[in-house]
Amino acid sequence: MGRKSSIDQLSPEVKAHIERRLAEGRMTLDELIGELREQFPEEAAEGDLPSRSAVGRYGQKLERRLAAIRASTEAAKIIQANAGDDKDARSEALTALIQTELFDAILDMQEASEEEMDSAERVGVLSTAAKNIATLTRSSVNLKKFQAEVEAAARAKLLEEQKAKLDALGNKGGVTEDTKRAIREALGIV
Repeated sequence: MGRKSSIDQLSPEVKAHIERRLAEGRMTLDELIGELREQFPEEAAEGDLPSRSAVGRYGQKLERRLAAIRASTEAAKIIQANAGDDKDARSEALTALIQTELFDAILDMQEASEEEMDSAERVGVLSTAAKNIATLTRSSVNLKKFQAEVEAAARAKLLEEQKAKLDALGNKGGVTEDTKRAIREALGIV
């Protein structure tokens, strides 16, 4: 993988301060660097504070993560609000999110240079990823099977209800047996 960020090498207090300010999004990078120099003069004197570009890169990475978390949370809320989750739609959304993250991680690893990750390490990471992807794929297949069973059961129940209503209709209101037969054929009611 890539070289560890200089932000990750800071004291937990300084790193937390940077993350909090970046998440708030109310300061420019220059203002944040200035505030770090004021808040942490010892680190500034020793040259342990990160550069403006390091904070910028870290901020972009943090923003991508926060955006992904916000999107996942919003998707989960929408799914929960709009799906009774009889079909386990939340698990489907979670599986898709994990698949996306694994795909992104593999792409990042492919972009890593030989200096950052040697071939043996790459093979080990890919092997672990392959096992996890296989497990995730099995889970996805089982979920799809479950969803298809739920859908089939719901369809069968609906057809039974429609058949019962059609049978109860009798010949009221001029509905003939030919009309009822045409409705049954159109709906697929046996």
